[in-house]
Amino acid sequence: MANNASARKRIRQTEKRTERNRMRRSRVRTFLRKVELAIAGGNQAEAAAAFQGAQPELHRAVTKGVLHRNTVARKLSRLSARIKAIGAASA
Repeated sequence: MANNASARKRIRQTEKRTERNRMRRSRVRTFLRKVELAIAGGNQAEAAAAFQGAQPELHRAVTKGVLHRNTVARKLSRLSARIKAIGAASA
């Protein structure tokens, strides 16, 4: 257990940061789930709108250090390709 004031403070800070990051990660997953459901539904307009909402949230996760920038770039690229494929399939 922490034995001095600075160590106790570090523990408090870590707990706060962990909680914040957990909330951010959960929020990102929620936005991604919305995009996935829209893609599964086959509605390109709805999927594109959900994607537009998810993009800034994913970029914010990068800025805050929750996700790596390449991970987000890969996820966005794959989602975008799947949304475009809906339009190609229906046309």
